[in-house]
Amino acid sequence: MKFLDKAKIHIKAGDGGNGAASFRREKYIEFGGPNGGDGGRGGDVIFRAVPNVNTLIDYRFKTNFAAQRGQNGMGRMRTGYSGETLVLPVPTGTVILSENEEIEYADLNQDGMEYLAARGGNGGWGNLHFKSPTNRAPKQANDGLPGEERTVVLRLKLIADIGLVGFPNAGKSTLLSAVTSARPKIANYAFTTLNPQLGVMYAHKREFVMVDLPGLIEGAHTGVGLGDRFLGHAERTKMILHVIDGTEPDWAARYAAIRHEMDSYGGGLIGKPEIVVINKIDAVDNDELVARMTAFKKSFGRKKKPTIVQISAAGRIGLDELISVVEKGMTNDK
Repeated sequence: MKFLDKAKIHIKAGDGGNGAASFRREKYIEFGGPNGGDGGRGGDVIFRAVPNVNTLIDYRFKTNFAAQRGQNGMGRMRTGYSGETLVLPVPTGTVILSENEEIEYADLNQDGMEYLAARGGNGGWGNLHFKSPTNRAPKQANDGLPGEERTVVLRLKLIADIGLVGFPNAGKSTLLSAVTSARPKIANYAFTTLNPQLGVMYAHKREFVMVDLPGLIEGAHTGVGLGDRFLGHAERTKMILHVIDGTEPDWAARYAAIRHEMDSYGGGLIGKPEIVVINKIDAVDNDELVARMTAFKKSFGRKKKPTIVQISAAGRIGLDELISVVEKGMTNDK
């Protein structure tokens, strides 16, 4: 199934049914009074968060949705049936935004959560309501009110325990495939991953959902490389695994650049528990590896250093240690 994390759709609640203008017509009753019933109420439009779905692909090609109109009123004081509520299922973690994306209407971050996005119009009054001492046979009846309509933007922020961030080609996809059963596309070039990938990591008797986010680049928080959308998925995570390519000569610069993007984006990313993962250590000479690690630790100065783990995802080196550190960090986070 193709991944889609953003969609713009137009929704319209049902219009109310019209009231009826009718009169009682029975044998031996010469002047039957008004008996027009009211129109039914239009159906509402509701968004509902559903589990086991992680894409908005259903809203890619169909973008207009309308609830059922209320039935018109009828004679003999019969009220029309109300229109059925239109329930639009969305993945858990979907945010409902205004058309210009400046207003957040709802954040459906739990299974079963609902948001009433558009109310159906009230049904019109039948002529029975307009009977008075001075007007015993009113022919007046109201039309139903129109249902609300609006254009909204759906934005999905995946819900996962652990988010993998880092520059392109740092080895995030390889790490995901090494510690989970996920099989993302892996190749030796940048931007192999174009969509977030989910996998489940097993640590003893616990399970953690891990998301591999497409590689970030400088300016990601402003939308460069669609980075602002990818960073949005990291908002839901409880922990960040910051993957750095060990073959890069300056780890501190790579680390600082990604941290800057996270801080500029906001959303609490910069304050999340973090583990720095130095990947591809088997491709670096041991003396050079020690020198780079020493320089990296010195770059923090007196600031608190994050937990640092050295691995080779491709060579499956250090993965057990990483899983143990992640499990410990997730336990402490609780």
